[in-house]
Amino acid sequence: MANGDTPVIHSLQELADQFNKLIPQKTLPAAPDTTVPAPTGPVQMEDYAAKGYHLNVCVQPDQVVGAAGILDSHGFALDAVTGVDWIAANEMEVVYDYFHPMNSWRVVIRTRVPRGKPEVPTISKVYPGADWHERETHEFFGIVFLGHPNLTPLLLPEDADYHPLRKDFVA
Repeated sequence: MANGDTPVIHSLQELADQFNKLIPQKTLPAAPDTTVPAPTGPVQMEDYAAKGYHLNVCVQPDQVVGAAGILDSHGFALDAVTGVDWIAANEMEVVYDYFHPMNSWRVVIRTRVPRGKPEVPTISKVYPGADWHERETHEFFGIVFLGHPNLTPLLLPEDADYHPLRKDFVA
């Protein structure tokens, strides 16, 4: 905005509508087998008491930066970035957790990438605090955050060539 103020979002539905503009319905990733939960739509309102978040948004990898930009423009903060290994589907999922400090809203952004080439753009240019979250996710799941300024080990030894949170990891 011209005066530097955060635009006011009056409801989660308004936010959901902005995501629906970013994400055409046809871009919804489909799970290749029935053992992996598949989202029913790219933007879903959720029961916070049951799920722990209010809005669940599934995007393609090239849309994570745009999704982060929407949330940043409305005053959301980044809480966490992590991975999920859907080994049966041969996919990795990146999960971004956001919260709004004034409204207490929680939003989850999810994207899936192939296990063989787990790459997604970094959001560290939008949320600089994502830097170490992405480093940790890279380290433990092997997900590469394209454009990240420093994907060096954070917790594992510098010479570690393994990703201990992948389901096929053997110590």
